Amino acid sequence: MELKRGEVSTGTTIMAVQYDGGVILGADSRVSTGTYVSSRAADKLTALHDSIYCCRSGSAADTQAVTDYVRYFLSSHSIEVGAPPRVQAAANLVRKVCYNNKDNLLAGMIVAGWDPIKGGQVYEINLGGSCVRQQASIGGSGSTYIYGLMDSEFRPGMSKEETIAFVKKAVAHAMCRDGSSGGVIRILCIDATGVHREFLAGDALPFGP
Repeated sequence: MELKRGEVSTGTTIMAVQYDGGVILGADSRVSTGTYVSSRAADKLTALHDSIYCCRSGSAADTQAVTDYVRYFLSSHSIEVGAPPRVQAAANLVRKVCYNNKDNLLAGMIVAGWDPIKGGQVYEINLGGSCVRQQASIGGSGSTYIYGLMDSEFRPGMSKEETIAFVKKAVAHAMCRDGSSGGVIRILCIDATGVHREFLAGDALPFGP
């Protein structure tokens, strides 16, 4: 008997915001396969290089394959030029890999990080081939629930502490509304001092007024 694999809906909430001095990345930790939660503690914030990370949404297998390829290319590039890669170069590599394989991938990526040339940067990449720098970017199924919150509360020039609180609140509200998002909130702070991780348990979500 021939078995046909149907489409499976996936869900997630990812987010990256630039502030004066660096970037803050945030994501939930739930991996779903349709209505089945296959993992509740996944890490969707993946390193591409020392100070460059990406937020992954879509198919976990597809996005992991993309990040593995890009991590290898960036490592080779860094050795050749004798310097750390730039965030924009990493984002363009992700865009190229995704676009060249667009017929076989289900992937939505946000690349963010810090380099000494342009400081903190956030790039949103989609399968259509665009790579757009933004001050704040959201993605995944949970993002549809928080566009109003983004418009209402995001403002340029926020401090690091304000940006972290904003990312936590936005991801928490998306997790509350989106059944495919959940688990814990993982936060990454990337600036000139390096990469710093934070963790927020699911029973301590910061629901503001």
